[in-house]
Amino acid sequence: MNGLLQAGSLVGVLGLAVLGVHGASVAVRIARDPLRRHAFLSGNVPAEHAVSRFHVRWYTVSMVFLAFDVEMIFMYPWTLVVHEVGVSAIVEMFGFLLVLLAGVVYAWREGALRWT
Repeated sequence: MNGLLQAGSLVGVLGLAVLGVHGASVAVRIARDPLRRHAFLSGNVPAEHAVSRFHVRWYTVSMVFLAFDVEMIFMYPWTLVVHEVGVSAIVEMFGFLLVLLAGVVYAWREGALRWT
């Protein structure tokens, strides 16, 4: 029964915290106009439609970004186990980084990173 009371108290405190933060954000917001409350362009008047077309070079840049983002997803857990695994973990990570470097060199050679 004591644990249930503690859990209920915790949920109550959490609910009050959420309501407090929401109330504070409502109190300090600048845009009171309902047309300017949109998340698109941070409340500024949109210059183009939200689903307008992008230039094809942005897709290449996004793919290169995703490649490095996935690299970081693999490197964070690696940092936690590298001490336990030893030298083989270091060799494997450098092999992984060499494969990524080969991809960047290929993209650079093909002109995928050129803006003009």
